[in-house]
Amino acid sequence: MTKKIICFGEVLFDVFPTHRKIGGAPLNVALRLASLGVNAQIISRIGKDEIGKELLAFIEKNGVDTDSIQIDENLSTGQVIVQLNEKGSASYTINYPVAWDKIICIPEDKIKLKKADALVFGTLVCRDFVSHATLLEMINFAKYAVFDVNLRAPFYTQPILIDLMMQSDFIKFNDDELYEISAAMNSPYHSLEQNILFIAELTNTKHICVTKGSHGAVLYYNEKMYYNSGYKINVVDTVGSGDSFLAGLLSKLLNNATPQQAIDFACALGAIVAKNEGANPKISNQEMNAFMNPIKKTNTPTF
Repeated sequence: MTKKIICFGEVLFDVFPTHRKIGGAPLNVALRLASLGVNAQIISRIGKDEIGKELLAFIEKNGVDTDSIQIDENLSTGQVIVQLNEKGSASYTINYPVAWDKIICIPEDKIKLKKADALVFGTLVCRDFVSHATLLEMINFAKYAVFDVNLRAPFYTQPILIDLMMQSDFIKFNDDELYEISAAMNSPYHSLEQNILFIAELTNTKHICVTKGSHGAVLYYNEKMYYNSGYKINVVDTVGSGDSFLAGLLSKLLNNATPQQAIDFACALGAIVAKNEGANPKISNQEMNAFMNPIKKTNTPTF
C-alpha cells in the first residue's frame, strides 16, 4: 500500500546570483518523496502573484498534492537569496513576512493528517506566530511527527526547538545543529553518539538521525546506532541535499526497509543531489543503482 506523507511549511524560490530555483525544505522533501513513489502532499501558502502561479504549476507537474496550498490576498510568495561559497555550501537571506508565514489551520487538513503515515515539518515555519500556531495544532493529529531541524538565524529560539522535539517521533539534525542544541540543553558530552542519546532521553524520542556532510550520517533507531560513512563526490552545491536525504530515509523506513538499508539509500540520494545544481535534480532508479553499486572491473589494477 502506498504510503502518504504530508509536509508542512515554506514553499518559495531560491534566488541564486544567475538564476532561481523552486525550493523550501518541506517542499523539497515532498518533491523527492513523490519521485520515490510516495503519496506526498504539502500544506503551505503562496501569494496571489505570478511567481505563486509558477510555483503551484511546478508542484502539480511534479506529482505533489497541492489541495492544501492556501492563497494569500496580501502577502507575496516567498523568496530566498542564496549565496554559495567556494566549496558550494549555501548561506541564505530569507524575506519576511511572506505568504507562508501566515498558514492558517483548516479542518480538512486535520482529517488528511489523521489518514497520513507521517507529518514532516521544520523550524523556519515557526518564525511567525500564525504558522507556528497552526503547526502546533496539526502535530496533534499526526501519527508520526518528523522534525527536520533547519536552524536559520535569527528565526528560531531554544524554547521553540525544545517544544518541537518533545512532540516529535523522529528528529533529524546535522552535526552542527545537534551540538548547538545539546549544549543549550546543558549536555556534558562531546561525542556525537553521546549527544544523540542525551537528546533521545530528554525528549523521549526513539528515532534520531544526524547528517555529517561528506562524512555520511548516523541513525539512532529503536535503541541501536546505524552508520554510513558517506560517498566521495565533487560538490556543485549542497542546496536540498539534506531534504532529499530525509525523503529517502523516510521512504525506506516507512516501507519496512532495514535501518541500515534506509541510511545507505538516504546518503547516496543526498550525495547525488549535492553533485548536481539546485535542490531538486531528476534522479532515476538506474542512476541510484549505478551510484550505490558501481560495476566492478575485472582487470588487475596496476600501481
